[in-house]
Amino acid sequence: MAGRPAKVIVDPAVPDDAAGLLRDNRKILLRVHAGWEPAHKRHLPVAGPMSSRTFRLAITLAAVVTALGAAVYGLVLFVAERYTPFAVIMTGAALLFVSVLLRPRTDVEAERRRAREHEVYEAARRHEGRYVLRERLDDPARALMSRAQAAIDQVMASHVNAEGLLDDVRNGVMLPAQEWEIARLLAKLSELRAEHQEVVSEGVTPEVAAVAEPLAHALDSSQRAVLARVEALERYAGHVADAERAYRARHQIERLSSKLHQYEELVAESGADGFAVPELDRLTDEAGRLEQALRDSVSSAHEAFRHLND
Repeated sequence: MAGRPAKVIVDPAVPDDAAGLLRDNRKILLRVHAGWEPAHKRHLPVAGPMSSRTFRLAITLAAVVTALGAAVYGLVLFVAERYTPFAVIMTGAALLFVSVLLRPRTDVEAERRRAREHEVYEAARRHEGRYVLRERLDDPARALMSRAQAAIDQVMASHVNAEGLLDDVRNGVMLPAQEWEIARLLAKLSELRAEHQEVVSEGVTPEVAAVAEPLAHALDSSQRAVLARVEALERYAGHVADAERAYRARHQIERLSSKLHQYEELVAESGADGFAVPELDRLTDEAGRLEQALRDSVSSAHEAFRHLND
């Protein structure tokens, strides 16, 4: 599996509603990390202007009152038989009413967008350090993250996991925890690696090089440690894939075996003596071997799971 893009990885300890909000609003999170904050967070003068929403409401109310006043005055003119001014006044009032009714309601959508931005901003500040954005990972880190997620997806999407042949409950807890830990380490590694590269790219003295070299080794060592985590996940996913193949093969054999009597009837009725009925019996034997293969594969997967969880 190619693996899904590592967009936003959230600590499993974050509540589900907040975690979903963070995962679904990566673009807003990018703006938050770039220093953006909602308008209500910015400094405004104490005697600042009214909000745009209040201002628009005031304008609308003034237009309605003016139109109503004009309509009343028009009726007075009509009663006084001053028809020309009446027509002018009523036309103006009608146009004013229509302008109010047809005014674009973009303010409603804008308010929803601002409310969502505020909600995401607050969640990001409240759970700072408990989620990782894809953009925080450098290229090597992104590649490892994709491999880890591909392995996790392969396990979670398998029929053997859905059928409870694996420890699906522990998978549902442990695998997201592994994903988060790998993402957290890769984010920290990417940040330190970028800073280290920035320093050494400026040119360093022998004294600085003597300090920078062991730090570079520390980064490489950390990379290998995270790689070992990812490879452990991939080994586990490999054992699950073996179990999945055995599971599907067993299911196919069971479907064929269920029709065995119909094959036998067909052979007997058609007089196809050249067809050896014992060949059909091999289906049953094969089903037994696949059952054993499935048990062996599941056992291997459980063993790999225990090593992964150490």
